[in-house]
Amino acid sequence: MTIDRLIDEVIDREGGYSDHPADRGGATRYGITERIARAEGYAGDMRHFPRAQAVQLYRRRYWLAPGFDQVARRAPLLAAELFDTGVNMGPTVAAGFLQRTLNALNRGARDWADVTLDSTIGTRTLAALDAMLASRGPAAEAVLVKAINALQGERYLRLAETRPANESFLYGWLAQRIG
Repeated sequence: MTIDRLIDEVIDREGGYSDHPADRGGATRYGITERIARAEGYAGDMRHFPRAQAVQLYRRRYWLAPGFDQVARRAPLLAAELFDTGVNMGPTVAAGFLQRTLNALNRGARDWADVTLDSTIGTRTLAALDAMLASRGPAAEAVLVKAINALQGERYLRLAETRPANESFLYGWLAQRIG
């Protein structure tokens, strides 16, 4: 699956303009919050945020910057899940989920060294991923995707438990983002 297709799917799923009163993200279009759009230089009304700018922003900020393109060269389904998780929770959260999972699956650092939980996809995280894929075989990528989904689901539940206004979104999060 290409990044272009992943971006199209995210934009289709996120939809057009939204400004739900319970959403801390405020006004959004194509899943891009006003805060992120402003940080990227957009000064207009979010109702008119251009799709082309959303595509560029997703590619740069949610694919290239966190290093998910590097993951895709090794494990494309995992990279797709990290991208989607990163869009919804932030790329550093997604990268942190991967690092936590790699550390938990290394059998006490016997299979590969623990990676620092810095929420950055760097050479050590990629080396750990390479080692897991080599040592655990073809099923390893699917196991990593399941683990990322499990962590994502737990985080959604915690968000709803700690902020009742998020209960408005929990069903959709679980239906649209898990699995």
